Amino acid sequence: MCQHQPPCPTADSNDREAARLMAHHPEQGWSLLCNGVLLFEDTGELLPDGQIIAPHRPLKGGRVVKAA
Repeated sequence: MCQHQPPCPTADSNDREAARLMAHHPEQGWSLLCNGVLLFEDTGELLPDGQIIAPHRPLKGGRVVKAA
């Protein structure tokens, strides 16, 4: 599906979210990646085969560092 060089990660790889954006609709809360993954703003995903990946936001309490 991906025509980029080097090719983007496939939908079944662990780094699938690193694929390039094909469509971005922040007003609707989703983006389509070139590997066919629908990425939602809550970090949930819908894979091309219909598999659902639950949201996986970092747990609260993490440190936030500001740039000086």
